[in-house]
Amino acid sequence: MKVLLAHDYYRSGAPSGEDIVFRNEQALLDSNGVEVIRYECFNDDIDVSTLGDRLRVALEGAWSKRTYRHFFELIRRKRPDVAHFHNTFPLISPSAYAACRDNGVPVIQTLHNYRLICASAILQRDGHPCEDCVGTSLMPALWHRCYRNSLMATGALVWMLYRNRSRGSYQNLVNQYIALTHFAAGRLIAGGLPKERIAVKPNFLPDAPEAGRGDGGYAVYVGRLSEEKGVRNLLAAWKHVSGQTLKILGDGPLREELEKQSRQYSLSVEFLGMRTRQEVMNIVGRAELQIIPSESYEGFPMVVLEAYACGTPVVAARIGSLEEIVEDGKTGLLFEARNALDLAEKVKNIRSDRRRLGALRQGARACFEKNYTADHNYAILMKLYNDVIDDFKGSTNSQ
Repeated sequence: MKVLLAHDYYRSGAPSGEDIVFRNEQALLDSNGVEVIRYECFNDDIDVSTLGDRLRVALEGAWSKRTYRHFFELIRRKRPDVAHFHNTFPLISPSAYAACRDNGVPVIQTLHNYRLICASAILQRDGHPCEDCVGTSLMPALWHRCYRNSLMATGALVWMLYRNRSRGSYQNLVNQYIALTHFAAGRLIAGGLPKERIAVKPNFLPDAPEAGRGDGGYAVYVGRLSEEKGVRNLLAAWKHVSGQTLKILGDGPLREELEKQSRQYSLSVEFLGMRTRQEVMNIVGRAELQIIPSESYEGFPMVVLEAYACGTPVVAARIGSLEEIVEDGKTGLLFEARNALDLAEKVKNIRSDRRRLGALRQGARACFEKNYTADHNYAILMKLYNDVIDDFKGSTNSQ
């Protein structure tokens, strides 16, 4: 099988988990002997130094004739069996789908976020969930300047979505969508994508570590220190937790504020900053539990998979996909989002029952081995590829 795998990398100054997932899937296919044809571009190459440059990027983000030609020529040379897209914004654009259609190649699009139904791509505004545009017009996005707090930038995104909705790009040019969770699939369907063409395939973790011992006596948070991640609420909860240190791995705009607050209230919190993956795995593996206090919808956080692989239970906010990924009472516990007291109670409850904590550790690792290994993900991915190819051939022969 030949797979055309396409991705537009985010700027290096703002790396994305999507880039990691793309590389993981590419390596997964390579290691299993699948012939991968790569099409990669990089947002670092975008020149927006003048108004004309910004307008050009906005127009090509909606439909790029140049990208259409590139894909048309690439497909004619390489003859892939299926094309699988990850991020297409803004350098690839839906014109690549048309090049595939015009050459008889079925299209799969992984939806890492909500870009096709939301200008901000994350169904979030002012640090909280927002669905004002879901299933309706995109006018609220313009009113609130949802993309980069810019009317011009938001207008370009709204134009991209409006134009491609009007010409049926998302309805007619994509044979199969992949959502990361059932929750995400539900939001995308509510936003207008065809239900019958959305499959659910989670992320996976390659090179999984051995299960940790969980003997460190501390809790851990891994992630960006920003408003929507709920880290203020996490520190508020720690005012009510005694006898356990919280180790915070990561950086972000709230770090200085959080460190000041920690000193002010003499909290047992350690800020460890950015660490290597090996260091993170060691710290997570020795943690009693990992906390994900998000206050907005997450996609499919890789930190959950890393915790599960380490056998570390997760205490997560009951919001969006987290409520689906974290099995309450089996792989961790759920608390009411933005409720610091409930978070503190869940942490104290899980620590007070060592037998239960041990069962949760076993449940977390078992969940990883059942659902999130590379082998399991490869089987799902290949079934999707084969089903899409067969369906496409069947529909073409019947015409």
